[in-house]
Amino acid sequence: MTEMPATLRIVEHPLVQHKLTLMREKDTSTAVFRQLLREISQLLAYEITADLPMTTKRIETPIQQMDAPVLAGKKLALISILRAGNGLLDGVLELVPSARVGFVGLYRDEETLEPVEYYFKVPEGLADRMTIAVDPMLATGNSSVAAIDMLKKAGATNVRFLCLLAAPEGVRRMAEAHPDVPVVTAALDERLNEKGYIVPGLGDAGDRMFGTK
Repeated sequence: MTEMPATLRIVEHPLVQHKLTLMREKDTSTAVFRQLLREISQLLAYEITADLPMTTKRIETPIQQMDAPVLAGKKLALISILRAGNGLLDGVLELVPSARVGFVGLYRDEETLEPVEYYFKVPEGLADRMTIAVDPMLATGNSSVAAIDMLKKAGATNVRFLCLLAAPEGVRRMAEAHPDVPVVTAALDERLNEKGYIVPGLGDAGDRMFGTK
């Protein structure tokens, strides 16, 4: 495999890798798949938010007063790329419940593999927020690039992309289109097949999460 862009970060934590293996198995039930996705999303969110800006505030413990660390700046913006992004979104929100939430509706034309927009609703003030776009699969990269195009057009300047699985083709496409956007994922798989699915992958994340196939 050729060298991947520096913007890519693979989270190799043992719990992340173990849960991902369980998700890949074709016999894993919808309920278990959904639960694992929520759990793994929290672990990935922990990594992607590791350098959030901090400040201090004066508090009083039961013992004495102190200057204690707290998050600085405006609240995070979490953007779910519909529909499968909602599975990651739920887990991240449990970790960061105060985050603002937006949605980008895109579906992939099965003939051209190009994204088609059908919905866009995001929080105000994206220019002043760290914005994390979430979608389980970074496959061709077309939908992800289109979503981040839309977010930047809406004012976002500090954007990150969180996914469960990535293909080399998608990582390169994202790096070419948005070299300023870090990509955090649990695994970099081998390739895309002729239908644009990640190999070995785990199938269609949305279908497996919602039980639609």
